[in-house]
Amino acid sequence: MDKTARTPAADYRLGLILVTAAALAWSTAGLFTRLIEADTGSMLFWRGLFGGLGIFAVSFGLQGRQAFGEFARLGVAGWGFAIISGAGMLCFITALRLTTVAHVAIIYATVPLVAAALGWLVLRERLSRGALMASLVALVGVAIMVGLGRDGALLGDVLAFGMTLALAAMMVISRRIPTLPIMAASALSAGLSGLAALPFAETLAVSSSDMGLLIAFGLVNSALGLALFSLGARYLPAVETALITALDAPLAPVWVWIVFAETPGRHTFLGGGIVLVAVAVHLWRQNRSG
Repeated sequence: MDKTARTPAADYRLGLILVTAAALAWSTAGLFTRLIEADTGSMLFWRGLFGGLGIFAVSFGLQGRQAFGEFARLGVAGWGFAIISGAGMLCFITALRLTTVAHVAIIYATVPLVAAALGWLVLRERLSRGALMASLVALVGVAIMVGLGRDGALLGDVLAFGMTLALAAMMVISRRIPTLPIMAASALSAGLSGLAALPFAETLAVSSSDMGLLIAFGLVNSALGLALFSLGARYLPAVETALITALDAPLAPVWVWIVFAETPGRHTFLGGGIVLVAVAVHLWRQNRSG
């Protein structure tokens, strides 16, 4: 008997560690956007460039030369995934510059509910009563946060929802075409988002400190996060993966609060709490019914 073989319990623990680390990596987006002084266009260009190169490097490390062939398998769906993902990233980073990190994170936390609604609309997947109720409760939470809170900005909140809608669309595409080469599509989307931002960049000559942060932004937040998630998600049930990655929402404002003392207002706390509870209960009920 091979004593080095991992048990299912060991695989499960490994999955928990990897997916939790992915959530930590993804939660740094708001912190990087606050630390980087370059204009938004320049930041998006360099972040897209380094993110795309980093994702491809991870793909090459995992698949070898086969990584090059993955781009040829993208097809219409893969290009659609990449374009939607790139547009979502543009919305996401710009939103982080226009509104608070807490607002962006909480709106982003509604992704499972938006994906369920989009799946019902596009794929005719059954929308349960629980999912509908959770969506309505989350909508109330967002309304309290956006409508009553004074620490956000409407345009930034709208862009944050644009990113949320884009991510939900990516989930629907992935469910419809499970053989989609995600790593190649993600690398392409990062590159496309950088190219789309290029005309809006004031200058590509950023400071050395900003360049270091931009490299870290692309590699840690984008490439490392995706790699950890891709490796860890295979060891966990889908619902548990969604619950763990939802840690991104409460963690993102914490880093900004620690470094910049950006404290959410009481309406953001109230509305955000309602949203997070609605999402957590929905995923918990989904896990029990599954």
